[in-house]
Amino acid sequence: MPAAGARCAGLRRRLPVLRWLPRYSLAWLQLDLMAGLTVGLTVVPQALAYAEVAGLPLQYGLYSSFMGCFVYCFLGTAKDVTLGPTAIMSLLVSSYAFHEPVYAILLTFLSGCVQLAMGLLHLGFLLDFISCPVIKGFTSAASITISFNQVKNILGLQGIPRQFFLQVYETLRRIGETRAGDAVLGLACLAVLAGLRAMKSHLPRAACMESLVARLSYLIVWTSATGLEDLGSLGTHLLPSLLPPWGGRFITVALSTTARNALVVLFAGLVAYSFQVMGSQPLTLTGSIPQGLPAFQLPRFSMAVPNGTIPFRSMVEDMGVGLAVVPLMGLLETVAIAKAFASQNDYRIDPNQELLALGFANVLGSFVSSYPITGSFGRTAVNAQSGVCTPAGGLVTGALVLLSLAYLTSLFYYIPKAALAAVIISAVVPMFDAGIFRTLWRVKRLDLVPLCVTFLLCFWEVQYGIVAGVLVSGILLLYSIARPPIKVSEGDVLLVQLGSSLHFPAMECLRDAVCSHALAAASPPRSVVLDCCHISSIDYTVVVGLAELRQELRKHGLSLAFCSLQDPVLKVLLSADLEGFQHFPSREEAERCGGAEAGGGGTAPFTSTSESLLLPTGLIQ
Repeated sequence: MPAAGARCAGLRRRLPVLRWLPRYSLAWLQLDLMAGLTVGLTVVPQALAYAEVAGLPLQYGLYSSFMGCFVYCFLGTAKDVTLGPTAIMSLLVSSYAFHEPVYAILLTFLSGCVQLAMGLLHLGFLLDFISCPVIKGFTSAASITISFNQVKNILGLQGIPRQFFLQVYETLRRIGETRAGDAVLGLACLAVLAGLRAMKSHLPRAACMESLVARLSYLIVWTSATGLEDLGSLGTHLLPSLLPPWGGRFITVALSTTARNALVVLFAGLVAYSFQVMGSQPLTLTGSIPQGLPAFQLPRFSMAVPNGTIPFRSMVEDMGVGLAVVPLMGLLETVAIAKAFASQNDYRIDPNQELLALGFANVLGSFVSSYPITGSFGRTAVNAQSGVCTPAGGLVTGALVLLSLAYLTSLFYYIPKAALAAVIISAVVPMFDAGIFRTLWRVKRLDLVPLCVTFLLCFWEVQYGIVAGVLVSGILLLYSIARPPIKVSEGDVLLVQLGSSLHFPAMECLRDAVCSHALAAASPPRSVVLDCCHISSIDYTVVVGLAELRQELRKHGLSLAFCSLQDPVLKVLLSADLEGFQHFPSREEAERCGGAEAGGGGTAPFTSTSESLLLPTGLIQ
C-alpha cells in the first residue's frame, strides 16, 4: 500500500490535472467558462499583432495560440497561466527564424525538445543564474526594438531591414516615402490609446455617483479607457444589481480587458472598409488570412529554396545559439509569471514541471505550425482577474481560437497594419523600465554593468545581449567569491575574519592578506587566528591552501589557529589530519590564549591532530 500511495503521488505530481479534476464542481465550471471566453477575446487580436512582430504571416499567430492552452490544462501547475505568443518571444523568433515559417516551426519543435530534456533532468535551477539586471536590460531593449520595428507600419514603409541599426538608418532615409493615410491613422490610434489609458486614471469613483444615468455613463467611459489594470472593480460597484454575479463579472472583465484595443481596431477597420467601398484605399491592410485549421503534421526538417534544399544540419547551424536562448527565455517568462501569481494565491510552482508542460506544448504546437510560445503576463492577468479556478479555462480559450480560425478569418482582411502597430507599441512601451537605472545606482552600482551590457548589445543582436549579460553577471559573482571581504584586527594576536564563505578561488586572496600583515618587517612574531564563523563549508583546495599557509607562517615562527568553526568545517579539517591543528571555540578565547602564548606565559588550550594522512606528500613538514 505505501508503494501504491507513492506511485499515485508521483503520478499526480507529473500529471497535475489529477489534483483538481476529482474535486471539480459546477461553480468552478461557470468561472472557468467566463475566464476562458475573456482570455479568448483578448488573445485573437494579440495573436495577429505578435505574428507581425515575429515577421511571419498573421495566421501563424493564431496557429500558436491554442495548443498551449490545451496542454497546460493537463500538465500546468498554475491555474492562472496561459501559454501563447508574446512580444518577447515573437522578437526572438524574428531573430532566429529569419521570417521563414519553416524555420519558426522547426525552432518550436527543437525548443520543446530542449525544454523536455531540461525538465526530465531537473535543470530548472539554471534560471537562478539569470540575474534581474540582465532581464531588465533585455526587456527594456526589447521594448525599444519592438516599438521601432512597428514604426515602418505606422509610416507605411516596405522593405525595411530587420537589424535594428540598419532599420533606424533606412527608416530615417526613406521617411519621405511615408504614406499619409497610414501615418495619420497610426498616429491617431496611438493618441487614442494613450488618451484612454490616461483617462482611466482621472475618473471619479463610481460609488460617488447616485443616478443611474451617471453610473451608466461611467460604465461606458470606464470600459473604453481600461486596459489590464484594476480589473473587476467595476463589477463590484455597477453591475451586481443588473446581472447574476458571474454574468456581471464576465461582461465587466471582457469589456475592461478588450475594449481599449478592440475599439481602436474596430474603428480602424471601419475606416478602411469605408475607403474600400468608395473605391480608393490609402491604407495598408492586413489582407487575406487563410481560413481553416492548420494541418496536423510533422515539422519539416529541411527547406526547399530556388537553388536547392537547405538540410536539417544547416538549419540548426543557422539558428545557432537561439536553440538555447529561446527555450531558456520561454521558461523564464513562464516561471516568473507563474510564481508571481502563485504568491498571490498561495500555491507552489515546480519549475521542472513547468518545463515539461512548456516542452510538450511547443513540441505538439510544432505539429500545428506554431512558433515558440511561453507564458503571457497580460493574458495571465486577465485570467486571474476573471476568477479562473483551474487550468480548464484554457480549454475554452483554445476552442475560441479554433472557432476564429475556422469561421472568422475573413473579417480580419480590413484591419489596417498601422492600427495593429499602434496596439503593439501601446502594449510594449510599459516594458521599458527607466527607473531601474536610478534604482540600481542607489542599491548597487556594480549591477549597472550587466544591465547596460545587455541593454546595449541587444540592439545589435538579441542573443549577444543576453549571453553577454549572463557572462558579465557570472564574472561579477565569481569575483565576489574569489575576493571576499577580509577584516584584519591587529593586537596580541592577528585576528583574520572573512565576511563570507571560503571557496577555492579565494584561497590566494586570503593567503596574501594574512602574509602581508603577519610577515610585515615591523611586526613582532605572533599568533594568527582565523575566525571561521561565516564559513559553512570548505573544499579540498582550501584545505591544501590552509596547510601551505600554516607551513609558511611556521617558517617565520608564527602559529595558525582557528576559532568559531562550524561543525561541517571542523569535521573536514579533522578528517584532513592537519599537523598542529589548533581550534578555539570562540574569538575571545582565541585572543586570550593566543595573547598569553605570544607573551610567553600560559598554555593555549589547542586541539592538535597527528601527522597528515590525506594531504599530498610534501605539504606537511
